[in-house]
Amino acid sequence: MSVHYTLNLRVFWPLVTGLCTALVCLYHVLRGGAGGRAEPPDGADSGFPLLKVAVLLLLGYVLLRCRHAVRQRFLPDSSRLGGHPAGPPRHLPGPGLGILLESYYEHEVRLSPHVLGHSKAHVSRIVGELVRAGRARGSPTPISGGALALAFRGDFIQVGSAYEQHKIRRPDSFDVLVPLRLPPLVALEPRSLGAEPALAPALRSCFVCTLRAPPSLSGTSGGHWLRDCKPFVDGFCVDMRGRRHLSATLVLRWFQSHLQRSLATVRYSLEERCRVSLTPGGPEQPPTLHILPCRTDYGCCRLSMAVRLIPAVHLGDGVFLVAPPPPPSPIGPLFELPEGLRSEALWGVNTARQEQKLLGWLQERAAPGACYLKCLQLLKALRDLGARGLDPTAAAHWRRVLSSYVLKTVLLAVLLREGAPGPRWEEAPLSEGLEELVQFLRDCLLGRQTLFHCVLGPGGAAAEVGPLPKVLREAAPVDLLAAFDPQARELAAARLLSTWRRLPHLLRAYGGPRYLARCLPPRSQRTQGFPEDAP
Repeated sequence: MSVHYTLNLRVFWPLVTGLCTALVCLYHVLRGGAGGRAEPPDGADSGFPLLKVAVLLLLGYVLLRCRHAVRQRFLPDSSRLGGHPAGPPRHLPGPGLGILLESYYEHEVRLSPHVLGHSKAHVSRIVGELVRAGRARGSPTPISGGALALAFRGDFIQVGSAYEQHKIRRPDSFDVLVPLRLPPLVALEPRSLGAEPALAPALRSCFVCTLRAPPSLSGTSGGHWLRDCKPFVDGFCVDMRGRRHLSATLVLRWFQSHLQRSLATVRYSLEERCRVSLTPGGPEQPPTLHILPCRTDYGCCRLSMAVRLIPAVHLGDGVFLVAPPPPPSPIGPLFELPEGLRSEALWGVNTARQEQKLLGWLQERAAPGACYLKCLQLLKALRDLGARGLDPTAAAHWRRVLSSYVLKTVLLAVLLREGAPGPRWEEAPLSEGLEELVQFLRDCLLGRQTLFHCVLGPGGAAAEVGPLPKVLREAAPVDLLAAFDPQARELAAARLLSTWRRLPHLLRAYGGPRYLARCLPPRSQRTQGFPEDAP
């Protein structure tokens, strides 16, 4: 978080005048007290120097206060800001888009590395204690029937923009994966649903996990294995097409209750450093851990933070299964699943480890002064500016279409299309790099380009991110924008271009220092939906 201060002249000059007057008075009082025994010479007025200095300070203050009016009084009429010259108006050149973007980035977008580092370290300590307590509570202990329940693996994985150097504004929200450990009697057989012809496009990136016996129990009869696993099956699985499948809904429900018990264990030990509370998520939303600083905690850079704790099932090679994302439109009709499929058995895939490797690979090949991450941060800020003035429903849909993950994928697609960040990302101004990202995103929204998942796309970036599990290598390509109908994408593209055209006005109106050239505020953006002008 970057904090900047602006000099307020209305307070500064009266304060300086009063301070100087007080110093002069204090000087004369101390001088008079030290030389009180000596009688002043006849005819000397000891109060005149003090009065003269006070009058001079007052006169200087009046001149400073009236400097603007005096300057305007003696300037020609044609150069006055408020006048109406007889000749044609002369437009003074204002700062260009590049200067406005740099200023907005420094004042509104950029995060302080110092504050971000303290926040991440604080989150790591709190989440680490919570996960260790959950692992201790979930140590291998037989449940009824002899099978073993789920348990915390004991570690956690930090994901999201805060750990990829492109988070904006405030380091107050984080995402953490909490890997779960399956019992030894259970193994999973994941399968992609991308090849299901009757499935809605929004669900073709989902997976299902069939329960099977581990290879170490291959000689055991199926009936005996199912009898031993019956408690686990009853608590965490659903029946689908005649086979047992791990349920994301049931796992998430167990995860929230287990977190509550673990938090009760460590709450007392954390009271000296912070106050923690857990907000349960919905059927498809993970719980959120809220960390509030204590009044007695004088540590540096303590902020109120929200940490999403996401239960994750490890598939291998750093790939995890998580609860699927929410539907594109919460008020629209529910997706109809093909016969035999159940929504609680669907899982999403998380490839944050591979994406972090991909960003590191690009950073190694980029020039030291490359600005592609800064352009990504400004693209997020452009999305937030475009949401101003929309009603809550339209703003939520706008942010859902242009999610942070979609914007990050746009940057990766542009960079991978070039092979690596070229010299122009170092030499070109911010406005050119941001314009290229906006144009590519517009083409993806209008269907001229396809925004594939950076790992699950055709060809993908497998060579750069390392090995992938077989189920991901054989999965169908995932289009991140296929879940949204064409009309919503066209309206989002129109809103995006409208925001880009008005960007200089928006930057002057909503951010930057006061010394930038002023302009008329943008026209009211209060609408009940997206603009209807064509892209």
